[in-house]
Amino acid sequence: MDSYLQDLGYKRSLSEYTLYTKKVAGSIVVISLYVDDILVTGNDCKQINQLKHDLMQTFEMTDLGVMTYFLGMEIKQSPGEIFICQKKYLKEILRRFRMEECKSVGTPMNQKEKLQKEDGAEPTDNATYRSLVGCLMYLTATRPDIQYTVSVLLRFLHCASELHMKAAKRVLRYLKGTSSYGIKFTKSERFKLYGYSDSDWAGSVEDMKSTTSYCFAMGSVCFSWCSKKQDIVALSTAEAEFIAATAAANHAIWLRKLLTDLGFTVGETELNVDNQAALAISQNHVFHGKTKHFKVKFYYLREVQKSGEIKLVYCSTENQYADIFTKPFQVDRFEWLRKQIGVCSSI
Repeated sequence: MDSYLQDLGYKRSLSEYTLYTKKVAGSIVVISLYVDDILVTGNDCKQINQLKHDLMQTFEMTDLGVMTYFLGMEIKQSPGEIFICQKKYLKEILRRFRMEECKSVGTPMNQKEKLQKEDGAEPTDNATYRSLVGCLMYLTATRPDIQYTVSVLLRFLHCASELHMKAAKRVLRYLKGTSSYGIKFTKSERFKLYGYSDSDWAGSVEDMKSTTSYCFAMGSVCFSWCSKKQDIVALSTAEAEFIAATAAANHAIWLRKLLTDLGFTVGETELNVDNQAALAISQNHVFHGKTKHFKVKFYYLREVQKSGEIKLVYCSTENQYADIFTKPFQVDRFEWLRKQIGVCSSI
């Protein structure tokens, strides 16, 4: 398939090997491959129809028309908006784990709960726990509101207890009450890539490692997000925030390359950080006592700012949308953050 598409004049993206583009006189056709599934889009219907004709002449395939279902994701397209969810997949999960009639809750994780390996609870069936968490992990493709909780549950795949299973089933109870939710992308005049970076210092009670989180949007709502425990122990909030901002900047560079391949003109990318100390460190090129222990790789953040690709800007903690990927919240705050990242009901 790769050689065939390149023979047709399509260029393979160096940033994403499953992405191909063909640009001719202001028009563009985009192809995304996943094993034997192909998505085709663009602004030139004639080129798209020609591509489909060529593919069907060479390979055995079927044209399914406008995309409505892909890899477990449901896509509803209407003028000015696209809604993506996994409602059908969620119903299958609830049925599989016998949670169809469960009582719903307002948040995916108890705010006061601190999960750890040695919790004194009875061990649970690891195979069932892994299966459940694996299903939840796939749901994060359209449900970023459960991303943090799932990332925490993934830490206990080899030592799951009844408390961990209870926490995983709480996510199902939350999803039961929000089964119609997904991400709604709407038409926007603003086409600028921007992001939010945050961390929760020493959030892990076992090894005192912090959580890196970030999300990116371009236009209406977030389309890329992450919540991950950091590899090293940060000695201060500023260091944890600096590490998170570096990871976010790396991801932003990759997104910028991807958007360039898709034909966008990408200007400076703003990365919102709610820690003044981390901002000062990223802009101060002098090593001093409080930062000399930082690993050299983290100072890459200074280089991308100097090049003009990324710009770190301060935002208040109240307006830090990436906060939802760092820790659990009470219902009111959680629902507000959920709305800001674009998760809503299709109704």
